[in-house]
Amino acid sequence: MANFSFDIVSEIDQQELNNALDQTKKEIANRYDFKGIDIDIKLEDKNLILQVPDEYKLNALLEIIKSKMIRRGLSLKILGDQKQEKASGGSLRVTIKLVEGVDQEQAKKINKLIRDFAPKIKTQIQGEAVRVVSNSKNELQDIIQMLKTNESINIPLQFTNYR
Repeated sequence: MANFSFDIVSEIDQQELNNALDQTKKEIANRYDFKGIDIDIKLEDKNLILQVPDEYKLNALLEIIKSKMIRRGLSLKILGDQKQEKASGGSLRVTIKLVEGVDQEQAKKINKLIRDFAPKIKTQIQGEAVRVVSNSKNELQDIIQMLKTNESINIPLQFTNYR
Protein backbone atom coordinates (compact mmCIF):
# COMPACT_ATOMS: atom_id res chain seq x y z
CA MET A 1 0.00 0.00 0.00
CA ALA A 2 1.38 3.42 -0.97
CA ASN A 3 2.11 6.14 1.53
CA PHE A 4 0.96 9.67 0.74
CA SER A 5 2.33 12.76 2.43
CA PHE A 6 2.52 16.54 2.52
CA ASP A 7 4.42 19.20 4.45
CA ILE A 8 2.85 21.99 6.49
CA VAL A 9 4.91 25.17 6.25
CA SER A 10 4.43 28.89 6.87
CA GLU A 11 6.10 31.05 4.25
CA ILE A 12 5.58 34.58 2.95
CA ASP A 13 5.50 35.10 -0.81
CA GLN A 14 7.92 38.05 -0.87
CA GLN A 15 7.05 39.01 -4.45
CA GLU A 16 3.34 39.24 -3.67
CA LEU A 17 4.05 41.19 -0.47
CA ASN A 18 6.21 43.67 -2.41
CA ASN A 19 3.47 43.98 -5.04
CA ALA A 20 0.84 44.65 -2.35
CA LEU A 21 3.03 47.36 -0.77
CA ASP A 22 3.73 48.95 -4.17
CA GLN A 23 0.00 49.04 -4.91
CA THR A 24 -0.57 50.61 -1.48
CA LYS A 25 1.97 53.35 -2.25
CA LYS A 26 0.26 54.07 -5.59
CA GLU A 27 -3.16 54.30 -3.97
CA ILE A 28 -1.86 56.62 -1.25
CA ALA A 29 -0.32 58.90 -3.89
CA ASN A 30 -3.73 59.21 -5.60
CA ARG A 31 -6.03 59.47 -2.58
CA TYR A 32 -7.31 62.88 -1.60
CA ASP A 33 -7.08 62.33 2.17
CA PHE A 34 -3.35 61.50 1.82
CA LYS A 35 -2.40 64.46 -0.43
CA GLY A 36 0.65 66.37 0.81
CA ILE A 37 1.22 64.00 3.72
CA ASP A 38 4.59 62.31 4.18
CA ILE A 39 4.01 58.57 4.65
CA ASP A 40 6.83 56.04 4.57
CA ILE A 41 6.44 52.27 4.04
CA LYS A 42 9.53 50.05 4.32
CA LEU A 43 10.21 46.34 4.50
CA GLU A 44 13.31 45.49 6.61
CA ASP A 45 14.42 42.17 8.14
CA LYS A 46 10.99 40.49 8.46
CA ASN A 47 9.48 43.77 9.71
CA LEU A 48 7.10 46.19 8.03
CA ILE A 49 7.86 49.75 9.11
CA LEU A 50 5.23 52.45 8.63
CA GLN A 51 5.68 56.13 9.43
CA VAL A 52 2.51 58.24 9.50
CA PRO A 53 1.52 61.62 10.97
CA ASP A 54 -1.26 60.39 13.29
CA GLU A 55 -3.41 57.49 14.47
CA TYR A 56 -6.20 58.19 11.96
CA LYS A 57 -3.82 57.96 8.99
CA LEU A 58 -2.29 54.80 10.49
CA ASN A 59 -5.68 53.07 10.61
CA ALA A 60 -6.48 54.15 7.04
CA LEU A 61 -3.06 52.96 5.83
CA LEU A 62 -3.43 49.59 7.56
CA GLU A 63 -6.84 49.07 5.94
CA ILE A 64 -5.36 49.79 2.50
CA ILE A 65 -2.43 47.41 3.11
CA LYS A 66 -4.78 44.65 4.31
CA SER A 67 -7.09 45.02 1.33
CA LYS A 68 -4.14 44.87 -1.09
CA MET A 69 -2.74 41.79 0.70
CA ILE A 70 -6.07 39.98 0.47
CA ARG A 71 -6.36 40.86 -3.22
CA ARG A 72 -2.85 39.44 -3.82
CA GLY A 73 -3.74 36.18 -2.03
CA LEU A 74 -1.72 36.82 1.14
CA SER A 75 -3.04 35.81 4.55
CA LEU A 76 -3.51 38.61 7.08
CA LYS A 77 -2.02 36.24 9.67
CA ILE A 78 1.46 37.23 8.42
CA LEU A 79 0.98 40.57 10.18
CA GLY A 80 2.22 39.91 13.70
CA ASP A 81 2.71 42.17 16.71
CA GLN A 82 2.68 45.95 16.28
CA LYS A 83 5.00 48.25 18.15
CA GLN A 84 4.19 51.98 18.07
CA GLU A 85 6.63 54.71 18.96
CA LYS A 86 6.87 58.47 18.53
CA ALA A 87 9.06 59.61 15.65
CA SER A 88 10.48 62.98 14.65
CA GLY A 89 8.04 65.79 13.90
CA GLY A 90 5.31 64.32 16.11
CA SER A 91 4.64 61.44 13.73
CA LEU A 92 4.13 57.77 14.58
CA ARG A 93 6.47 54.95 13.62
CA VAL A 94 4.87 51.52 13.67
CA THR A 95 6.89 48.32 13.38
CA ILE A 96 4.86 45.23 12.43
CA LYS A 97 6.63 41.89 12.77
CA LEU A 98 5.98 39.57 9.83
CA VAL A 99 5.17 35.99 10.89
CA GLU A 100 7.00 33.30 8.94
CA GLY A 101 7.97 29.73 9.79
CA VAL A 102 6.40 27.14 12.06
CA ASP A 103 8.14 27.36 15.43
CA GLN A 104 8.37 24.37 17.78
CA GLU A 105 5.41 25.44 19.91
CA GLN A 106 3.13 25.87 16.87
CA ALA A 107 4.40 22.58 15.39
CA LYS A 108 3.48 20.73 18.59
CA LYS A 109 0.04 22.36 18.57
CA ILE A 110 -0.53 21.32 14.92
CA ASN A 111 0.75 17.82 15.72
CA LYS A 112 -1.72 17.50 18.61
CA LEU A 113 -4.63 18.77 16.49
CA ILE A 114 -3.86 16.20 13.79
CA ARG A 115 -3.50 13.33 16.29
CA ASP A 116 -6.80 14.26 17.97
CA PHE A 117 -8.52 14.45 14.56
CA ALA A 118 -7.06 11.24 13.11
CA PRO A 119 -4.95 9.09 15.48
CA LYS A 120 -3.69 6.72 12.75
CA ILE A 121 -1.93 9.45 10.77
CA LYS A 122 1.83 9.84 11.31
CA THR A 123 3.36 13.30 11.81
CA GLN A 124 6.95 14.44 12.12
CA ILE A 125 8.31 17.85 13.05
CA GLN A 126 11.14 18.70 10.64
CA GLY A 127 12.66 22.07 11.53
CA GLU A 128 10.14 24.72 10.44
CA ALA A 129 7.81 22.20 8.77
CA VAL A 130 5.52 19.38 9.82
CA ARG A 131 5.38 16.26 7.61
CA VAL A 132 2.07 14.38 7.57
CA VAL A 133 1.97 10.78 6.26
CA SER A 134 -1.04 8.54 5.64
CA ASN A 135 -2.16 5.57 3.55
CA SER A 136 -5.21 7.49 2.34
CA LYS A 137 -5.30 10.66 0.21
CA ASN A 138 -8.78 11.35 1.55
CA GLU A 139 -7.51 11.46 5.14
CA LEU A 140 -4.79 13.94 4.09
CA GLN A 141 -7.37 16.15 2.38
CA ASP A 142 -9.53 16.02 5.51
CA ILE A 143 -6.52 17.09 7.60
CA ILE A 144 -5.82 20.02 5.27
CA GLN A 145 -9.45 21.13 5.48
CA MET A 146 -9.48 20.81 9.28
CA LEU A 147 -6.30 22.90 9.61
CA LYS A 148 -7.59 25.58 7.22
CA THR A 149 -10.75 26.05 9.25
CA ASN A 150 -9.16 25.79 12.72
CA GLU A 151 -9.33 29.13 14.57
CA SER A 152 -6.67 28.27 17.17
CA ILE A 153 -3.82 28.36 14.62
CA ASN A 154 -2.68 31.96 14.36
CA ILE A 155 -0.06 31.59 11.64
CA PRO A 156 -0.60 31.31 7.89
CA LEU A 157 -0.22 27.71 6.69
CA GLN A 158 0.68 26.35 3.26
CA PHE A 159 0.60 22.70 2.26
CA THR A 160 3.52 21.66 0.04
CA ASN A 161 5.13 18.49 -1.39
CA TYR A 162 1.78 16.78 -1.70
CA ARG A 163 2.58 13.22 -2.86
